[in-house]
Amino acid sequence: MMATNAPEVGKSPRTERGRRTLRKLLDAAAGEFGDLGFHEASISSITRRAGVALGTFYTYFDSKDEIFRALVADMSEAVKHAAREAIEPEMPALEIERAALQAFLEFAADHKEVYRIIDEAEFVDPDSYRMHYETVGQRIVERLQRGAAGGEMRDDLGEIEAWALMGMNVFLGLRYAIWHRDGDPDAAAVAKAANILLERGVGAASR
Repeated sequence: MMATNAPEVGKSPRTERGRRTLRKLLDAAAGEFGDLGFHEASISSITRRAGVALGTFYTYFDSKDEIFRALVADMSEAVKHAAREAIEPEMPALEIERAALQAFLEFAADHKEVYRIIDEAEFVDPDSYRMHYETVGQRIVERLQRGAAGGEMRDDLGEIEAWALMGMNVFLGLRYAIWHRDGDPDAAAVAKAANILLERGVGAASR
């Protein structure tokens, strides 16, 4: 179960009971789309997983496409929430990047379906796919700019560096959270190694 509030949808619930039902549907959809993919998933299977009547689905969503879009937004929000929960206001800029990456790796390990669903969004709903990565990239840009403003990072960092950093994080998650093997370093060790890379660079002169 994702530890976030459900995203705004076309038929947003007004009661706590309604919000719980929406949460059940989104969690069930995550399991269904994660296990079967968008095209093989069905509304009836989502409602069975959620333990609600088929008609209840249409109280919140008009179609499978609509719940998929809501789920992508929900997962994007959950990734943001995991990172923010791990960050303390007084942390140095580089420590914020380490903590955010560790939180993402731990989130991905607990919610392996996130990679399949986000990747599939490229073809099912390209706007949601692009919005997810643009939103994450913008958050990283803002963190880098805060680090620069505090004198802890270079003052010429921007979108290029933010997307490079995001790409590193995404593929570290793929390798060490999704494709995790016995004997692999844990999330804390991976995040620490990546943080050393950020701090020191890769050139021989930066040792």
